[in-house]
Amino acid sequence: MADSNSFSYFFLIVIVLVSVVVPSSDALSTNFYHKVCPKALPTIKKVVTDAVYREGRMGASLLRLHFHDCFVNGCDGSVLLDSTSTIDGEKTAFGNNNSLRGFEVVDRIKSEVDKVCGAHVVSCADILAVAARDSVVQLGGPTWNVELGRRDSTTASRADANNDLPAPFMDLPALKTNFQKAGLDETDLVALSGGYVAWTRTRDTVTTRHGFSQCNHFKNRIYNESNIDPVFARNRKLTCPSSGAVKFDTLYFKNLVKRRGLLHSDQALFNGVSTDALVKKYSTHAGAFAADFGKSMIKMGRNKPLEGNSGQIRVNCRMIN
Repeated sequence: MADSNSFSYFFLIVIVLVSVVVPSSDALSTNFYHKVCPKALPTIKKVVTDAVYREGRMGASLLRLHFHDCFVNGCDGSVLLDSTSTIDGEKTAFGNNNSLRGFEVVDRIKSEVDKVCGAHVVSCADILAVAARDSVVQLGGPTWNVELGRRDSTTASRADANNDLPAPFMDLPALKTNFQKAGLDETDLVALSGGYVAWTRTRDTVTTRHGFSQCNHFKNRIYNESNIDPVFARNRKLTCPSSGAVKFDTLYFKNLVKRRGLLHSDQALFNGVSTDALVKKYSTHAGAFAADFGKSMIKMGRNKPLEGNSGQIRVNCRMIN
């Protein structure tokens, strides 16, 4: 397997390419906030950079929020809404409950952006889209021009989240149908799986006698302290790499080729099926994966956006105005 420098080299090559190969959406614009709030995107980047620096896994979490938002009735920020007497929130859906995280980072972004803009002009849905891109870049992945101009929904649906989010037991036909509902094709399925799945299964949480502990809480001890059982330390290092457990690379595809997919839906992408060739390609060509991932993220972000007078710009991303 190529080392991390090789991956970084490939990703740097495709940074410009990814930004220009996908035509802009008619409904959205890459310069939507240029005039109304030119400091919006730099502010989002600043908060994301700080959050990911503090905890690398947060980058994966922010990417996952955008993914789970777009797959349920479009990219409309509905995943952020808390449940009320009139809203059956998506946070408690099977694929989200006790799994989605990063909401407090989104709250911080919203607060800082509204402050620099002087008004509530940036939607929560757009914050998710930009934060996902900035997270990928922060952890060594490619960049792309995020199309903006979405508005926020005034409702959510736990039932739709249960039905529309990809499930771990799905086979390839079911996965393809699931992604097609979001306007995505077979290439998008494989590319997005490589980024989304590989990141969200990082092993930076391990079971201890007292429950669960984050890798960064004990990393210094297992690598630098001497008053520790060497066998215990060695076993902990297996789940807590010294360089951090979260990065953007092609290991997911390499594992699929070796029949090491963690879930049924993972290995379904490489099982004597039509996606085998693409999995093999990504497993050996980091640049191809990075470029396709960026393009697929743009396509996913176009899924049924609210615009014009539809929806609203939420003051608080967790509740409707």
